[in-house]
Amino acid sequence: MTGAHAGSWLALVVLGAFHGINPAMGWLFATALGLQEHRRNAVFRALLPLAAGHALAILAVIAIAALAGFTIPPQYLRWAVAAILITVGLRFLIRHPHLRWAGMRVGMGELTLWSFLVASVHGAGLMVLPIFMRMSTMEHASTGTSSLASGTLTAAIVATVLHAASYLLVSAAVALLVFEKLGIGVLRKAWFNVDLIWATALMGTGVATLVL
Repeated sequence: MTGAHAGSWLALVVLGAFHGINPAMGWLFATALGLQEHRRNAVFRALLPLAAGHALAILAVIAIAALAGFTIPPQYLRWAVAAILITVGLRFLIRHPHLRWAGMRVGMGELTLWSFLVASVHGAGLMVLPIFMRMSTMEHASTGTSSLASGTLTAAIVATVLHAASYLLVSAAVALLVFEKLGIGVLRKAWFNVDLIWATALMGTGVATLVL
């Protein structure tokens, strides 16, 4: 966690902001809860569970990859991650998978679970994984062990917290802006294809994982 990782930390922050802007990642849910209850506090109440679920999804992917790193050589793991990223991106181009929920009446535990599942289905953790893999490789290059499994628990937690904090700040800013000023109708007026942008980001990350 030295200056050598400055670019990786910045990438995690930028990626967290990108995830936070995506309405499917949670801010739209938080805004809808606020509008339903006609209270700003409802928006704030939803944001922390959303960030917690998002962070858990990121950490889960890192943990799974770290376990795989005990038996899979780094170069093969890198190819596998790139292939999965590109495949998930193509899936979004074809049929736009979205998690359905029973309704807006959810507790904080349910909202955390919802956020975890949404981030997992959308491949949010997969986007973060190449950055952590690069950090792990740089950290242990001097010892001759570039396996992701050799990455420290501290680095994984710090990377997850940094990403989740960026996600939370951006999600909160967008949710409050829409709740206070713009209204959900802005999504119809300022239309943009979120699924196309997300799919492009997934596939672009996959290609970058192979090239860089």
